[in-house]
Amino acid sequence: VQLQASGGGLVQAGDSLRLSCAASGRTIGNYAMAWFRQAPGKEREFVAAIARGGGDTGYADSVKGRFRISRDNAQNTVHLEMSSLKPEDTALYYCAADRTVLNYYSNRRNDYEYWGQGTLVTVSS
Repeated sequence: VQLQASGGGLVQAGDSLRLSCAASGRTIGNYAMAWFRQAPGKEREFVAAIARGGGDTGYADSVKGRFRISRDNAQNTVHLEMSSLKPEDTALYYCAADRTVLNYYSNRRNDYEYWGQGTLVTVSS
């Protein structure tokens, strides 16, 4: 499956932004989907994930209550709604896919086999 992330940009603290991840090649219905991010000089970290059925979601503590992940299997897309953005949210955001037969999600980077190219989010103070 090929993943294409989009929607990044330069925003001010407190603003909202919506990231999208468009998949091609395979239907994402058999994949748990996730967003990770990598800030300059830091390791890539988990942000949010959603099980393939869409019923279960998980978030990093740093974004809980501010970000929301959703998926549309019919459209083969995943979204990350980000609100109350902070300067520390500045990073390159990647979408990722984990093919699984189970209806669950992982927050571990190494569990995800497919990655998009990343979209840059910059939050100014």
